[in-house]
Amino acid sequence: MASMTAPRARSTALAPYLLLLPALAATLLLLGWPLVKNGLLSFQNLNMRQLIQHLTEWNGIGNYQDVLASSDFWRVTVRSVLFTGANVVLIMVLGTLVGLLLARLGKRMRLTLMIGLVLAWAMPPIAAVTVYKWLFAQRFGVVNWVLDQLGFHSMADHNWLATQFSTFAVVTLLIVWQSIPFVAINLYAATTTIPKELYEAAALDGAGAWQSFTSVTVPFLRPFLYATTFLEIIWVFKAFTQVFAINEGGPDRLTEILPVYAYIEGFGNQHFGMGSAIALLTIVILLGLTAYYLRIVLKQEEDEL
Repeated sequence: MASMTAPRARSTALAPYLLLLPALAATLLLLGWPLVKNGLLSFQNLNMRQLIQHLTEWNGIGNYQDVLASSDFWRVTVRSVLFTGANVVLIMVLGTLVGLLLARLGKRMRLTLMIGLVLAWAMPPIAAVTVYKWLFAQRFGVVNWVLDQLGFHSMADHNWLATQFSTFAVVTLLIVWQSIPFVAINLYAATTTIPKELYEAAALDGAGAWQSFTSVTVPFLRPFLYATTFLEIIWVFKAFTQVFAINEGGPDRLTEILPVYAYIEGFGNQHFGMGSAIALLTIVILLGLTAYYLRIVLKQEEDEL
C-alpha cells in the first residue's frame, strides 16, 4: 500500500505544475521569443541595406550608447513619466468616485450606468481615436461647434492638435475616458464585499458618513486601489495606439512617449537596431517604475502592521 501511495502523492503534487505547462509554453512562445529576438536586434546595426542583403552586422552596445547619449531620449522619458503620472492620478480619482456612485445608486440607474461604462471600456482604441478626432476636428468638430454656440467664437476654427499641450489634453481625455470603467466597475465589486455589520458598528459608535468611509470603506478598498494603480501605470505607460493614432507624436514630435519614440526611430527612420534598444530600455524603465511603486506599497503595509 505504501508503494502505491507514494507515486499517487507525487502525481498529485505535480498536477498543478502540469496544468500550468500549456500557459507557460504559450507565454514563452508568444512573449519570450519576441523579447529574445528584440534583444538580439538591439545589438545589431540593422537598416534597409542589411535587410535587403540579409547581412548581420553586430555593433555591441553601440545602439545603447547612442540612445543613452541622446538628449531626445531623456526628454521623451521625462515626458512619458509625467504623462503616465497625470493620467493615472485622473483615472484613479475619477474611477473611484464613479465606483462609489455605483454603490449608492438604485438597481435601474446602476444598470444603466454600468452598460454605458462597459460600452466605453469595450470600444477598440482605434475606433475611440476616430471618434475623438471627429469630436475635436478643426472645421467640423462637435467640440468647436458647441464652444462657438456658447459664445466662444474664437474657438470655432480652433486646431486642437496644433500644440503640445492641447494634443496631450485630447489624448489624456481619451485615455481617462476608456480607463475609468475598469476602475469603477472593479471598485463597485469590491464595495459589495464589505460586511454591512461594520457600518452598523461604526454608526453605533457615533461615526458620521465621512468617518465611516475613512475607517471602514477605505481600509477594505486599499488593496484593490494598490493593485489597480499598478495595472494602470503599466497600461498608460505603453499607450502607443492612442498617442500615435491621434497625431503620430506631433506636432514636431512633441507628444512622443517612449513606445511611439521607439516605433518612429525603428520603423520611421529605419534604424531597427536603435528602435529595439529603445524598446528594451522602455521595458527596463517601466520595470523600475513599477518596482518603485510596489516598494512604496509594501512599506506602507508594513507600517500599518
